[in-house]
Amino acid sequence: MSAPQSVEPICVRVNDAARMIGVGRTKLYELISSGDLETVKIGNATRITTASLHRLVERLRALN
Repeated sequence: MSAPQSVEPICVRVNDAARMIGVGRTKLYELISSGDLETVKIGNATRITTASLHRLVERLRALN
């Protein structure tokens, strides 16, 4: 019997996204407003796509 595989979420809550990239909520909302992060609305809830978090980090790494 194999162990269950962990699955990376497709999107995360604002607080979780901020913690994942090490910024505060205010900075995260600035990144959303500037178009650097992609959001999805699920009902009234705003979620950040993990793909856009990865892309942001890769773009920032390329600048350094």
